[in-house]
Amino acid sequence: MERSRQLQHLEQAERHVLRGEQNVSDREQRIEDLENHGYDVTLARELLETFLRTQAQFVTHRDLILRELDHA
Repeated sequence: MERSRQLQHLEQAERHVLRGEQNVSDREQRIEDLENHGYDVTLARELLETFLRTQAQFVTHRDLILRELDHA
């Protein structure tokens, strides 16, 4: 893949990582707020786990692009 295309993919991957970090942070805050008000947060924690797995995939993808750029 040409370098300019890889750089475009890297920009997109970075946006996904940043958005994912914000989503995880927001979800953690919501869970804390719900817990403080006595709500059952079981499902919220399960959703957070999904967000965390997705975030790990975003980071892995970004790191793969970075490695490809380093070897190009």
